Amino acid sequence: MDKTYRVAVIGSTGRGDYGHGLDVMWRDVPRTQVVAVADDNAAGLAATAKKVGVERAYADFRELLDREKPDIAAIAMRWIDRHAEIATACAQRGIHVYMEKPFCRTLAEADAVIRACEMTHTRLALAMITRYSPKFDRVRELLADGAIGKVFEYRGRGKEDHRGGAEDLWVLGTHIMNLTAEYGGAPQWCFAHVRQEGRPIRRSDVVEGNEGLGPLAGDDVRATYGLASGATATFQSTRGAAGNPSRFALQIYGSRGIIEIATGYLPTVKLLEDPGWCPGRSGAAWKDVSSAGVGVIEPIDNPPASAGNVAAALDLIAAIEAQREPLCNGVAGRTAMEMILAVFQSQRAGGPVSFPLSRGEHPLLGLK
Repeated sequence: MDKTYRVAVIGSTGRGDYGHGLDVMWRDVPRTQVVAVADDNAAGLAATAKKVGVERAYADFRELLDREKPDIAAIAMRWIDRHAEIATACAQRGIHVYMEKPFCRTLAEADAVIRACEMTHTRLALAMITRYSPKFDRVRELLADGAIGKVFEYRGRGKEDHRGGAEDLWVLGTHIMNLTAEYGGAPQWCFAHVRQEGRPIRRSDVVEGNEGLGPLAGDDVRATYGLASGATATFQSTRGAAGNPSRFALQIYGSRGIIEIATGYLPTVKLLEDPGWCPGRSGAAWKDVSSAGVGVIEPIDNPPASAGNVAAALDLIAAIEAQREPLCNGVAGRTAMEMILAVFQSQRAGGPVSFPLSRGEHPLLGLK
């Protein structure tokens, strides 16, 4: 008989809570059962245990791991200041992990988590759900088939709301960085400018970021990357400059057209087959891309809100059983982090920086 995987949910009410439903998603994942919850907030612990329908509730996540010995731990809090600590504790016990994004605060933390997972053959998957979307694969097929010819550029923007700039880069840019690296290859160099109120950021601008992000500064970010494929990539975000409709997406520009992919389990994907990149001038029109192909009506009808997390959890289980890495694993999470931190390192250096980055102090702490 197929194994049923025992799941423990770990959150922190008031410090990241249970982001994007990582506590309740498991009721939609076949062959899984939530057996216990950990939360260092007493009221939140009681409420979450009742919500997910378990009696075993712990204030200390380590006690949960040692007593319950789950197969999978869902590290659910949005705040990332304890992600590395909890993920490492799970890996040391051979407990597989499904974790909210972003991955960690620093590259040293990411390295330590990945090393711990490798030592015990633990599988870690990150909840960057676009990577698990069938539309992700359609875009990859279009690129491989030459639908837009030779790829020149990847252009990404954040949501550019009240978090615009550095916070947007961390919280939402992580999705764009993941997609860019998946399609365009590993980053080779980064040249960036980070500004605060129109001037370059300085040490006095650095504050403790929201959601446990660590040091943060800048309301305007402009970054350019060189990728292994030979293409270049950009990411930009300006606070308070949000578009309506939103510009939060990745656009891929090629010699024969453009592909745009948003984020989510079934993100909006558009194809423009126009070498001039100007539909009004050429007469070409944007075409919708469904999970089944270009111009095909979407066959997946009204997926539940948990669909992306369910797809990720099923991939994690398949990875455990096949002894392979999940589609969005710790290495992919670290690459997205490195692209983010390279922005601050380039600003500090006053010029381009090469990958891999150094593992020294946070680059913002070395500003003058």
